[in-house]
Amino acid sequence: MRRTPALIIGGGPAGAATAIMLAQARLPHLLIERTATTGDALCGGFLSWRSLDSLQSLGIDPETLNPNLLTTARLFVGDQLAQAPLPRPARGVSRHRLDSVMIARAIALGANIERGVDARGWSDQGVRLQDGTVLAADAIFLATGKRDLRGATRPPEAQEADPSLGLRVRLAASPALHRLLDGAIELHLFDRGYVGLNLQEDGSGNFCLAVHRSRLIEAGGPEPLLASIAAECPRIAERLAYRAPGAIDAVANVPYGWRLRHGVPGMFRLGDQAAVIPSLAGEGMGIAIASGIRAAQAYTRDGAAAAPDFQHRLARDLARPLAIAGMIRAAAERPAFARPLVTIARTFPLLIDIAARLTRIDHSPIDASSAA
Repeated sequence: MRRTPALIIGGGPAGAATAIMLAQARLPHLLIERTATTGDALCGGFLSWRSLDSLQSLGIDPETLNPNLLTTARLFVGDQLAQAPLPRPARGVSRHRLDSVMIARAIALGANIERGVDARGWSDQGVRLQDGTVLAADAIFLATGKRDLRGATRPPEAQEADPSLGLRVRLAASPALHRLLDGAIELHLFDRGYVGLNLQEDGSGNFCLAVHRSRLIEAGGPEPLLASIAAECPRIAERLAYRAPGAIDAVANVPYGWRLRHGVPGMFRLGDQAAVIPSLAGEGMGIAIASGIRAAQAYTRDGAAAAPDFQHRLARDLARPLAIAGMIRAAAERPAFARPLVTIARTFPLLIDIAARLTRIDHSPIDASSAA
């Protein structure tokens, strides 16, 4: 059996933010990541202005992620369009770039990181690894994203009757695509789903869908689904014309709207293991980063015993963003409500600004300190 005072499971934004903070505080810890190299997890690839502030507080220059800014939000239903300026500039970035930069920052600060180490289960004895080794820790920071750890799975109520799935295709970088999307984050609404789209750091388009299983089944699979929504939505068809070769990435049963309200001593649940905001809010990576910062601050201040209070405060602060994002999602996925929604947003573009602000969580260390 091995032992470490603090064990971080997962090297994505939540785990990396925790490692950076603990390394800065010179507290002993170990981060384990199951992949030997950094991949590109399925993600909307949007970093809000608040998330960028948090990354700067961690010593990460947003320019290293993507020098190009997102300044406009566009909302489509078919050919109807509403648009408004974002409250502050944001950036599009792939998970490959973000995770790589954050892990590099953690290593530069002296974080203890082991890659290719897969956590398979958790019990009172500790965390069991793929080779049978048990890692014991006073505090565990669970940052495995949507992947549950045996023994610490999210509760059954996290699942919907008609669950959503995440799908992604890539749009090839080109001058024409750049002119079409330059500076904009787009949200295209259709029956029982929506598409989020923005340019990534390499100029490619990150075309991500959230769609209910029933719609996917009716279509007959991912490729027929893309064809059906392209037939319904000319603007989507226009963008899919830039599709790059490659498979459709997918993740199943995304429990949008779920949040953990109560914690247990010694277990800090971060990112999607703490709450799953509807992806149309563009705040998933933001919650991951903020939760990692907050958890590390709580642990630095009060040790492993701080976990239940941390979880309670995080759940409290996520209640409003998740509720508002959930209401918008409920309307967005129903054509009878989606068209009036866009009409109202076109008439009163300030509502897009308000919705963008209200679906953020406080991110910075200053915010976290004031929340305490």
